[in-house]
Amino acid sequence: MIELGPVAWPPAPIRTERLVLRESEARDRAALIELFASPEVGTYIGGPRPRDDLEGAVPEVPGQRPGFFVVELDGAMIGIVTLDRRGSERPGHVRPEGGEAELGYMFLPQAWGYGYATEACAAALEWFADTLPGEPVVLAPQTANDRSMRLAAKLGFTEVERFEDYGAEHSLGVWSPVTPSV
Repeated sequence: MIELGPVAWPPAPIRTERLVLRESEARDRAALIELFASPEVGTYIGGPRPRDDLEGAVPEVPGQRPGFFVVELDGAMIGIVTLDRRGSERPGHVRPEGGEAELGYMFLPQAWGYGYATEACAAALEWFADTLPGEPVVLAPQTANDRSMRLAAKLGFTEVERFEDYGAEHSLGVWSPVTPSV
């Protein structure tokens, strides 16, 4: 994983109408294990990870790195939003050298269908645009993942190509912050 870049971390918690995006804490460990072990969540990301493996691998305070946001609703973790650099060895880039910021997200199944992913990802993108102005962000969901394809469109990602990765077709979308005309 390539570092996000010169960002002050952690930022102050980001508050939306219903959610809080914040740095992870020890109290998030159980929910993160549940997230990565969920068969529903794992459908389009290579499958669920075995709970026993996660129990041994997930640190006491997981996700302690720039660009890793816990999404909290009413004091409980319901998902994560990440911003990382897309490795140049992976397919799908808008820059020849790669290294674009890539948006990622995962939510517990009980949080699906309420617009939380849209709300949380929009807030993270706004934070990113303020923190690293002018930088594009990419998103590469499997095209079979209808929910993620709809989310990409809602967030304003524009599809620029399709490619094969991990045995499945993916859509590469790019998001560029809008800069006001002077």
